[in-house]
Amino acid sequence: MSGRIPQSFIDEILNRVDIVEVIDARVPLKKAGREYQACCPFHNEKTPSFTVSPGKQFYHCFGCGAHGSAIGFLMDYEHLEFPEAIEELARSLGLEVPREAGAAKPAQRGERRDDHFSLLERADRFYRTQLREHAQAARAVDYLKNRGLSGEIAARFGLGYAPPGWDALLNHLGSDTHAQTLALELGLLVRRDDGRVYDRFRDRIMFPIRDRRGRTIGFGGRVLGDEKPKYMNSPESPVFHKGQELYGLFEARKANQKLERLLVVEGYMDVVALAQFGLSNAVATLGTATTPEHLERLYRVVHEVVFCFDGDAAGRRAAWRALENVLPIMRDGREARFLFLPEGEDPDSLIRRIGCEAFQKQTADSIPLSQFFFESLAQQVDTRSVDGRAHLVELARPLLQKLPDSVFRDLMLERLADLSGLGPEKLAQRLFGKREPTPTGAVKARPGESGRSPVRSAIRLLLEQPQLSRWVTPPTGFEDLELPGVGLLNELLEMLWHDPHLSAGHLLEHWRGKPEGQHLARLASLPLVIPETGYEKEFRDAIQRLVEQRTAQRTEQLLFKDRRQALSESEKSELKQLLAMRHPGPG
Repeated sequence: MSGRIPQSFIDEILNRVDIVEVIDARVPLKKAGREYQACCPFHNEKTPSFTVSPGKQFYHCFGCGAHGSAIGFLMDYEHLEFPEAIEELARSLGLEVPREAGAAKPAQRGERRDDHFSLLERADRFYRTQLREHAQAARAVDYLKNRGLSGEIAARFGLGYAPPGWDALLNHLGSDTHAQTLALELGLLVRRDDGRVYDRFRDRIMFPIRDRRGRTIGFGGRVLGDEKPKYMNSPESPVFHKGQELYGLFEARKANQKLERLLVVEGYMDVVALAQFGLSNAVATLGTATTPEHLERLYRVVHEVVFCFDGDAAGRRAAWRALENVLPIMRDGREARFLFLPEGEDPDSLIRRIGCEAFQKQTADSIPLSQFFFESLAQQVDTRSVDGRAHLVELARPLLQKLPDSVFRDLMLERLADLSGLGPEKLAQRLFGKREPTPTGAVKARPGESGRSPVRSAIRLLLEQPQLSRWVTPPTGFEDLELPGVGLLNELLEMLWHDPHLSAGHLLEHWRGKPEGQHLARLASLPLVIPETGYEKEFRDAIQRLVEQRTAQRTEQLLFKDRRQALSESEKSELKQLLAMRHPGPG
């Protein structure tokens, strides 16, 4: 059944399922105080950092940052789409998922998407059959054998063969016009200006590209000779977005129960050849530079990513682009490293020459991001001179500003401080306009402690104990306060005023896929350093501070206006009341 799932039903599902039961059925949990713990199922670890909160109906891993509700857990753990996760939870409760009326267009899109996957699977089977049966398949088989690939590896990656000629796949689809239309939408067929249709992939080794559920979403094709282009990918389509997908990630996860690191290489054949020689944790981008979407996907699986590039100038430029893309997502617990290959080598030739064990050692000993970062910048300046050190700081400034607030950023600043001769606090003030970082080893203030933003404190407390919202009745009195996060806080209060029993898991689902959702998830994962008996007072104090700040803001606005033009009678009355609130008289 297609159509939009009502939000009210999603709320009901989250009200009725217990996240502890959902996760414990798949990852055994152990009681730890009021919460439950386990080793994280999304990255390799020996000490449990994966925590499940029954009160908040929320899980969070302090190692890799994975977090979410019961819905999000099923999506990540069982590789389900959002509607499929809802269906699974509904089945466990004996419920049927309703669909909103008047959703014909989304339903058509959903049905079309299913048709696309079916057509891709059909093409996948066709190409694999051709590798075994086509009259000219021997050329393709010989090519793969000459690259050292076995039949087992070819089968594991589903390698196939697109025969020569203009219409092999077209003829296979026959007179099925619906299938031809889908193949055109997916880029498997191409329509010429004169209306004639032909196969996109011809006389090429075919590499099926699979999504996280193992479904074929596109293809890469490699020529057997020296023709150009050497590699050809499926174009963007309703189910294939090359800036988000990685070749070999599905196979790597399937081959490794617990991945520790992933190696990013340049081509399909590199991934397959490395697997042939025992290294099954390589992935490749699909003809693009590594994007932030690629990186987020990688770091959901492992905490360490190694980028493999040629050691020449072009390879180092590509490595620097990868570094620039990874900086904004380098949260604590994530590592990035760089492996530069000897001149004239690619991953395939190197692992053949030195063997899998030595190749893995080179991967483990690759250059950390911090080292590559500072070595690359230092080569552009003379650090022996004051001018050169000042130039170094200016080169580093825009790059370090991309880093999220974290211990890693603090340590990068300390390293820059060592190279430049500036103190870390003065350097942080230059780069970020405030006194940072907190010295390494010191404890930073957390939400609920004095000096923190009252908006942040109030939101964090609501995520911990939504019933606190009963102390505020909309309108709050600070709706127009000009502070970051006030709009989100007011939305939370409005939602909880109507239903104060929503959990943190509920609230996160309301903002799924939006920047606010990421912000809420980060706050929900932070521990509170005040006892539960102090939540109410802390919350009411935060709200009172916001009301006072709004009073001060409005007072300053009216005073500023009064200095430049006459106030209206209502504004004069408002200003008088505000000043009285600020400076109450005796008795």
